[in-house]
Amino acid sequence: MLGLWPQVFENVRDRFLSDLRTIFSFFLFLFIGLIPTIHSLVRTWGDMIAIIDNLQFTLPLVMTIIKLVIIRWRKTDLTMALKMIADDWLKVKSEKEQRVMIKYAQKARIILIFAYVLMIVALCFLIFLPCFGTSLRYVTNITDPVKILPLPTYYFYDKDQSPYYELTFAGQALLLVMAAVCYTGVDNLLGLLVFHLCGQMENLKERLINMRHKTFRSRLAFIIKDHIRLIKYFDIVENTFTMLLLGLLLYFDILFCLYGFLIVAVLTEGREMSMMRLIYLISVVLNVGGHMCLYCVVGEILVAQCEKIYHAAYDYEWYTLEPKQAKSLILIMIRTNKPLHITAGKMFPMTLSMFCDLVKTSGGYVSVLLASQSS
Repeated sequence: MLGLWPQVFENVRDRFLSDLRTIFSFFLFLFIGLIPTIHSLVRTWGDMIAIIDNLQFTLPLVMTIIKLVIIRWRKTDLTMALKMIADDWLKVKSEKEQRVMIKYAQKARIILIFAYVLMIVALCFLIFLPCFGTSLRYVTNITDPVKILPLPTYYFYDKDQSPYYELTFAGQALLLVMAAVCYTGVDNLLGLLVFHLCGQMENLKERLINMRHKTFRSRLAFIIKDHIRLIKYFDIVENTFTMLLLGLLLYFDILFCLYGFLIVAVLTEGREMSMMRLIYLISVVLNVGGHMCLYCVVGEILVAQCEKIYHAAYDYEWYTLEPKQAKSLILIMIRTNKPLHITAGKMFPMTLSMFCDLVKTSGGYVSVLLASQSS
């Protein structure tokens, strides 16, 4: 839909249509969504609840545009990574190695299905409820005078008149569908790429453990070449997603603080809010937190697989080898001693400990917001 999928084989016509869809998506996100929501944010400045309600749509739109631009910019590199995946599936392999690859591919598939189910449920609430005159948003008299739209936007024309309202509603519905595809699809692409790398690392570990003394030199040369190939594959993934993950880190931190403040204020101060909207806010927090946790879990699994290769080389019966052959294992141990970390901005490794620290820090900011609001 967005023209982002990096096809391995693509002719000139397909490339042109792909670029055309990407440009259309970019302008749709920018002019139908982001600019009107920022305009609405400026008009409601001073009302904390209205600002939080606006930012829960503005920040995801900003991240969606960033994802669109970065993935389109790195599309050639991602094509190389997907070609490497295709080659891994086509090459001759044992039945055990194939089962490992299928296991990790099924994990990526389950996560993809679960993420899209959550997005479809959220889209149904956002798009269909305004058709019946109700909404899960915090509706104000400033930006929503008569007819309710899915997004908190403010346009320069009178959107309450027909057919402007119908056209605006249709444009926002299309925007939400395509933004959900872009937002969730890019996250699942990262999961797919890293899970495939984890499967290849596990197969590499098994080859290293099962090396025989008679074919030690040739098997070791093959393992080293395959390890170098996987490191190049990882560099493509890391360079593509590192700045994107840094933006997602900041986005999650800000949104978690705002939602935490809003939910705590409702529960402790007795602010008026319908039960359906409260459930919706909690589900959005879980959804955003689940995506962030996914990055950290995938990064943790990758680090664990890299450490297993190191321990496999360390536990190999080197004392039964010739001295020159035993020394060659040191090169693998030195390289695998430094695990492959998925990082946010080349600074923060995406691990579960980092996710826990992020949630703890965000919780501290929530208390600061509550203190400043009460004062």
